[in-house]
Amino acid sequence: MPTETLPADAPVAIPAADTTGVAAAGAIAAAWLAVHFGGIFTFHLTSVTWPLAVPLVALQAWLSTGMFIIAHDCMHGSFARGRPAINRAVGRTALMLYAGLDYDRMLPNHFAHHRHVGTAADPDFDAANPTRPGPWLIAFFRRYYSHWQIVRIVVVLSIYQLCGAALPNILVFWAIPALLALVQLFYFGTFLPHRHASDAFPDRHNARSSGFGPLVSVLTCFNFGGYHHEHHLHPHVPWWRLPATRHGGATA
Repeated sequence: MPTETLPADAPVAIPAADTTGVAAAGAIAAAWLAVHFGGIFTFHLTSVTWPLAVPLVALQAWLSTGMFIIAHDCMHGSFARGRPAINRAVGRTALMLYAGLDYDRMLPNHFAHHRHVGTAADPDFDAANPTRPGPWLIAFFRRYYSHWQIVRIVVVLSIYQLCGAALPNILVFWAIPALLALVQLFYFGTFLPHRHASDAFPDRHNARSSGFGPLVSVLTCFNFGGYHHEHHLHPHVPWWRLPATRHGGATA
């Protein structure tokens, strides 16, 4: 099973040791855990507190997207360069926390996406509906859904309830953010970059960048929408360094 990234089209300078990515991942994970456990176990959902819950859910959806992106960097070996065991451990943990996803099952599919991007052999692409987000999203969900994922979620849900958590809190602060993150990841990180449109793809990678500004690019999909073509050109570059690849290819 592959644990390192595909080769880039052009060399990009990457420092051998850089703590920025680890610090960013730590901040995302810490914030996710704080909202997750705080919302599930301490937040009192009432008609008065609902207005506060809404921005917390939106924040948790964005942080959940970030958890997936951390795992994505681990798949490409860019979270801990040259440390495949660390990449696997962090990637597995991030996906399991996010939505009970199986990192080892998703890894070969993601590499297949890079090798066959935008074709019928691409597991992330819907060749039957290359311009329609609705059917494509349904196919995307079915491809990555597994019964074991549901079993894992039910087990954790049962433990939470045994520990005193209310089911509405679990739904509001875990299930809803996870589903919103799925839509966010699909729309900004898969559909917009790989959809068929009037403008031709720039090269064989069948990917385009959305052209968002730096802030919007991070808020929508941690740079994997705004700089998606750059990601396919340089899959070994972590999410936070992707903007630098557009300006001369240097990330130092």
